Amino acid sequence: MTINEASARYGVPLDILKEYESWELRGTVKRGRDIWQYDDQDLERLSMIMTLHDIGMNNEEVERYMRLLLEGEKTEAQRLAMLNKRRAVALDEIHMKEAQLDQLDYLRHRMHKDKG
Repeated sequence: MTINEASARYGVPLDILKEYESWELRGTVKRGRDIWQYDDQDLERLSMIMTLHDIGMNNEEVERYMRLLLEGEKTEAQRLAMLNKRRAVALDEIHMKEAQLDQLDYLRHRMHKDKG
């Protein structure tokens, strides 16, 4: 199947497929005359890549994580550290948004109070 067909069939954005291909992480993906064949392991890897992007990792972080993942259990601590770092960033963002909501609510309350 072509890269466009793979993207449509599996719901994977083209840029993710191209990125995956450029990292040469694929297992049995065969390419010949623009025909691609993905096995279940490749689809699992693509799913992981999309998840890593969804949680906010940039391309460099995703590639590093995936290379560590392919090395196996010996890299578990490194991968966990990467996930913990991303989690801390996400929590910081949540706290910042909560503070913004508090400020918005205060301004809305003041506006309502000033009218009353």
